[in-house]
Amino acid sequence: MKPLNLDEVREYVNAHIDTFHENRIASLEKTTVKNLTNKNPYLLRAKNISKASELVEGALAARLSSSEEEHFGQFLEDLAIFIAEQTTGGHKSGVPGVDLEFDNDGWHYFVSIKSGSNWGNSSQQKKQQENLEDAVEKFKQRKGQRTHADAILGICYGKTRTSRLRGYLKLVGQNFWTFISGNRDLYKEIIEPIGYRAKEHNEAYEKALSNLLNQLTLQFIQVFCEPDGSIDWPRLVEATCGNFDLDRHGFSF
Repeated sequence: MKPLNLDEVREYVNAHIDTFHENRIASLEKTTVKNLTNKNPYLLRAKNISKASELVEGALAARLSSSEEEHFGQFLEDLAIFIAEQTTGGHKSGVPGVDLEFDNDGWHYFVSIKSGSNWGNSSQQKKQQENLEDAVEKFKQRKGQRTHADAILGICYGKTRTSRLRGYLKLVGQNFWTFISGNRDLYKEIIEPIGYRAKEHNEAYEKALSNLLNQLTLQFIQVFCEPDGSIDWPRLVEATCGNFDLDRHGFSF
């Protein structure tokens, strides 16, 4: 494994973190009132939400949080691949369910990268296991049974200890970043460049977010509020849940 050049890592992060922030803005621009009406109206009613602005802001925050996790997860995955390229000559994998492949100390590794530990349901996790096991098995058949190969699930943040389960080795947080770089402190050293121009980016984002909140709140009031300003809950529930078609399937009510 080659020593990692931290200056090159900083340059990569500085050049690519902009994409994450651009995606945040793009997610705002794509949001409509219709996107916000797919939230659970019964839960909103149970929480006694009576302000249109509060309902819109809460629904928008939930939507954007999910979008940010997805976009930043992609950024971390790409960063991990870049680091492995520098240290091992690794490359982005074309194998289903595998993000990264590299050779080190006589072993060939198939690596699936996740942002955090809370990913996927049981079916998705089982599929991930099958993909990793299949990748290792096919590699050994192609290269010969004496070839060393292993499957790795790399989690970018968290403190879970290293464990082998479901046919792969699970590496989390510091252990994962050390595994692909050989640098025990990398997990801390990348935090500084990730904050590159964060204040500037967030100021632009907050301005766009405020404008969007105002627009969506106005649109929500026009569509889902009574003339006195109160939320028309039956209309909101209908927009979220109304889909009656049982009569087309032989049911009569």
